[in-house]
Amino acid sequence: MEALATVLVIGLANGLIIALIAIGYTLVYGILELINFAHGDVFMLGTAFTFFALGFIVEGLGMDPASTQALAMTFVALPVIMLGTATINATIERVAYRPLRHAPRLAPLISAIGMSFVLLNIGLLILGPSPRAVEPIMPKETIIAASNGSQILGTEHVIVAAITIPLLLLLRWFVSATRQGKAMRATAQDREASGLMGINVDRTISLTFLIAGALAGAAGLVVALYYGQARFDFGFSFGLLSFTAAVLGGIGNLSGAALGGIVIGLVKALSDRYLEARWTDVIVFSILILVLVFRPTGLLAEKQSERA
Repeated sequence: MEALATVLVIGLANGLIIALIAIGYTLVYGILELINFAHGDVFMLGTAFTFFALGFIVEGLGMDPASTQALAMTFVALPVIMLGTATINATIERVAYRPLRHAPRLAPLISAIGMSFVLLNIGLLILGPSPRAVEPIMPKETIIAASNGSQILGTEHVIVAAITIPLLLLLRWFVSATRQGKAMRATAQDREASGLMGINVDRTISLTFLIAGALAGAAGLVVALYYGQARFDFGFSFGLLSFTAAVLGGIGNLSGAALGGIVIGLVKALSDRYLEARWTDVIVFSILILVLVFRPTGLLAEKQSERA
């Protein structure tokens, strides 16, 4: 039971990270019905920004990476990283997607794939082909231990939850309770009718990309801290899992993306622990195929009308 508890904690931590990225996919799809394939690479740039930010904190400011001050400065850097990735994502929408808004639906899809390759190569240029070790600022101390002394819950899991859960709840509140959130939901339902009712559709879409990019940046910081590295191909591996989570939960559905992320994280942790890591992707995508066969609109299809 203690071993299972450890696996579940790891699965929940991974699931929260995947959910944070998956919501970026589902936000954009809810507004434009477009799969933003570049979103995973925006997240990858978030890990790159974290790598350089932590390097500046430790080397530039001369802080001890194990100190509380360095961890506090990391939280100060979080909104800056989120702003950077949000700006990149909004720029992608303005340059690559908006001119193609009335083009055949294949054109924006190809543009999204092209932007993904552009960002991938930018990541390769600034990070290099090998993983870059991030400064060990994340404290990893045992909070709950098993009877044999192994860790069940650690400070790293608490920090992951402390960053991701408030962001997920804040986004849910923003979409459901604020004026701009209502504009996003209206635009997701009918763009033309929303424009006739006085909603600035272009501004609403840009705001959606800003929010999705900010969440990708936050996820990038969490992943860099949690895994201790930044890699140029993180966008592909995490992006694929997150897109799968969004589809599993119900693409275009915020709660579905969060649920899908947690399910994928738990399945991945259980498979890695009790089977073999090489079978994990097979199991994850097999579950996805079964869900799509028997429930094509995802696990939370009944809320599809509330997307974005």
